[in-house]
Amino acid sequence: MTKLTTIDNIISDRGSKYAVSGAPCASEDEAKALIKDLCRTKKFAKATHNTWGLLTPEAPVKNDDGESGAGMVILRMLEREGLENHLIVVTRWYGGKHLGGDRFRHVQDAVRIYIEDLRGA
Repeated sequence: MTKLTTIDNIISDRGSKYAVSGAPCASEDEAKALIKDLCRTKKFAKATHNTWGLLTPEAPVKNDDGESGAGMVILRMLEREGLENHLIVVTRWYGGKHLGGDRFRHVQDAVRIYIEDLRGA
């Protein structure tokens, strides 16, 4: 199985910390297996949210993992980039203060950082 590439400690805001991970991925089952593998690392298992999105030729798949709307943000960015069959997971460790709408900007920034890294920008 493919291993996820993780970029850690990319965003910090009001105590919340973010990481982004991703890997080539062909199906929802494979995505769930990759996330299960990610959560074998104690740090990621203890995260507040591991939200993810995946564009497959059949259908887009996402999971907000309690961060309502975040999966859709990831899917929209994958669509905009034309990045199919690639899982992106945005991880957040809640820091005690609500971020409001900023949390969506952080999800977007995390995905952008991952895609730039992927494309070697």
